[in-house]
Amino acid sequence: MIDAAFWAGQRVLLTGHTGFKGSWAALWLERLGAQVHGLALAPDHVPDLYSRLAPFAGAASTIADINDGEAVRAAVAAARPTLVLHMAAQPLVRRSYAEPLLTIATNVTGTAQLLEALRGSPDLKAVLVVTTDKVYRNDGSGQRFVESDPLGGHDPYSASKAGTELVTAAYADSYFTKAGIAVATARGGNVVGGGDWSADRLVPDVWRALHGNAPLELRYPHATRPWQHVLDCLSGYLSYLHALATRSGLPRALNFGPAADDAPVTVAQVADIVAAALGNGTGWVAAPGDHPGEAPALALDARAAMTALGWRPRLDAQQALQWSADWYRGYDAGTAPRSLCLAQLIAYEARS
Repeated sequence: MIDAAFWAGQRVLLTGHTGFKGSWAALWLERLGAQVHGLALAPDHVPDLYSRLAPFAGAASTIADINDGEAVRAAVAAARPTLVLHMAAQPLVRRSYAEPLLTIATNVTGTAQLLEALRGSPDLKAVLVVTTDKVYRNDGSGQRFVESDPLGGHDPYSASKAGTELVTAAYADSYFTKAGIAVATARGGNVVGGGDWSADRLVPDVWRALHGNAPLELRYPHATRPWQHVLDCLSGYLSYLHALATRSGLPRALNFGPAADDAPVTVAQVADIVAAALGNGTGWVAAPGDHPGEAPALALDARAAMTALGWRPRLDAQQALQWSADWYRGYDAGTAPRSLCLAQLIAYEARS
């Protein structure tokens, strides 16, 4: 599990802290006693989790574009980080089709802006750049990708994240390794959890359909994804960053996804499970019209992370979806998001 003694007092530059995963990460780091300096755009939808968890104890926040080199350099100087967790991104596949240049600029050039600003940062020990399960060249066969598989990308988002991998590796080889600073990438699966209200995300779409009393429209109901709870994903990131800062010889990229014996779950099955847990009787229908292409199957092999870090997912897909639904039910009943998140954090930490 996560070592609170290590994290206490660490100065962590957390990019993307206003997003769904970033908000959960900021809360967990606060609980661990880290000093967090966030760097991100303001939330772009209502409601948003970050605003409902704020204020964060012992934290600072810079609201700026990761592509703004001057703002990024100022944030790095102010944070004087010992550790960096880089999650700022344009994370939506469908939006990438509509805004490919923004997606590539944010995910590729924005990462380069951050890495450039971090060069020479005096107390820096390790940097972890978060990419995605979609960085791999996917033929739709459903094979579980391992870290050595070829990178690719049939859509602007996937290609931008593969580009992020290349830029990160180039900076590591050219600058950081020589300076004794570990730099690596983490490739996470499809994350679910309470407090996600982003557009074009399945669990929030189920919740919105319930509140709109209308059937949920699914673009690819039979597609499968490596579903995992946000806390399983973040526990992997924090474990990896800790190891990078304290050990040598680690892989420079690791997958974080479900256990190998966790059976694939389709989009339609996810919608049905969450809808049933939320009491949504409106069901789902196939979305009409043509839709941007998405891989029919996607799976990750996370055994390398389990071997290298001793990490493992503590919730299977069914449990991850149940925890997510429990969160939204609590929210609808009037429980404060911070209380809901902390209760699930404490419950997660207690799992052996």
